[in-house]
Parts: sequence; C-alpha cells; structure tokens
Amino acid sequence: MAAILFGTQEWADAMKQAIANSQPYKEAAKKWEGDMYIIVEPDASYKHRNIVYVDLWHGECREALAIKDEGEKNPKYRIFGPFTNMKKILDKKVDPVQSMMTGKIKVKGDMAQIMRMPRAAVELVGCMTQFETVFPD
Repeated sequence: MAAILFGTQEWADAMKQAIANSQPYKEAAKKWEGDMYIIVEPDASYKHRNIVYVDLWHGECREALAIKDEGEKNPKYRIFGPFTNMKKILDKKVDPVQSMMTGKIKVKGDMAQIMRMPRAAVELVGCMTQFETVFPD
C-alpha cells in the first residue's frame, strides 16, 4: 500500500479500516462512547491545520471524516496540539496519555473518561500507525 497523505479523506478511511481490523482496540474501547476531533495545529515545521473527525462507539468507528471547518460537527472531545507533538505520538516516540497529562497535547471534553481507558487511547494510536502516513509540505 502506498503512503497516505495525512488530513485527507483517504487517511480517515484508512484509519477507520484499521480500527475495524483491530481486536486490541475493540477490547480496550468496548466501553468508550464519544466522537472526537483530532486537530493538528501548525507550528514552525508544519504550516497546515488538519482536522479528522472520528465517531467512536464501543470499540467501533462509526464514521471517520477529513473536516475543513471545525463547525461541521460538535464532537464530545477535541484533542489538539502542534504538529511536532502530534507527530511524535504517531511515530510512537511518546505515549498519548502522557502527552495529555503533561499538556503537550490538549483535550477538551471529559478527561476523566479518557483516564479510565488509557489503553483505548494507546490502541487508537496503534491503529493510526497500521499504514504509512506522509505529511503535506
């Protein structure tokens, strides 16, 4: 499979398929209820802003979309941070839950629910790394 450009609908579709194929995610997230935006903010090394919407429910991904306008949906969670920090998570160089706890990435929503299911966050990132991602220049 060729590398997929981050922030595109093709990337969102690949993530949805990876979630569907992941038994570890299904198990870790079987009690998860909530949709979210994953927002990559521009920083010194990346000039784009990307938003991916995922509707996650009891270990399933009901919908995954590349979003242009943050007003399109009203998700229960918004997870956001600068490109450099988000890429470290995708590259599995840092733990996603630790990044939330230390403020490297921010969360709007019920942080307590996330803290009750840290393995679901780790497995979700694992799904995002099941295919090769390239980033726009």
